[in-house]
Amino acid sequence: MTTQDQLVRDIAVELPGATAVFRRHKIDFCCKGGVPLKEAAEHRGVDVGAVISELDALQGEDADAPSETHDLIPYILTRYHEVHLREFPEAIRMARRVEAVHREAAECPHGLGDLLALMAHELEEHQHKEEQMLFPAMLNDAPFDLSFPIGRMLMDHEDLGEQLETLGQLTTDFIPPPGACTTWRALYAACQKLDTDLRMHMHLENNILFPRFSGGS
Repeated sequence: MTTQDQLVRDIAVELPGATAVFRRHKIDFCCKGGVPLKEAAEHRGVDVGAVISELDALQGEDADAPSETHDLIPYILTRYHEVHLREFPEAIRMARRVEAVHREAAECPHGLGDLLALMAHELEEHQHKEEQMLFPAMLNDAPFDLSFPIGRMLMDHEDLGEQLETLGQLTTDFIPPPGACTTWRALYAACQKLDTDLRMHMHLENNILFPRFSGGS
């Protein structure tokens, strides 16, 4: 749970998504982030309790994924599809910022913004296909063979897996260099969360949901 005495920069690094909340309230989490949240909120004339509520809404503990198909699909849509699309834009924005400001640094993750933008674009198209055709068919007990569309989704997942490997390489396994600014550190934390979420998302589909409709179980 976030407290008003935590430093703004620490929250930005430790809580993916926090930078978007701070930006909405014009709270500086980079150059002037070394102050308690209460002080930063007061400086901007913002109710610190409201900010804390928004931050705490980002960090609810994951519940176990439900087992039944008719519960699992809505869970995937809410826990992963919606979350990915919400989190990618902020990660892309931070990557562009870090690359622009630190382009001369040897450790600068050149190309990270482009990679994240490509991943977001391809993932949005992938999820749209699932939401418009594949998942509705599954929820209707698959009145026709789903092996082909599932195969296409699995190929997309393979491509995403390769992109995640590149993501890890560009971010040195999500470890920022010594002395990295708050935005840089927050960027790598956001990338690590995307990596974790995307891998769990693919696990639920590849290993649990899809086999039910492709002869895998």
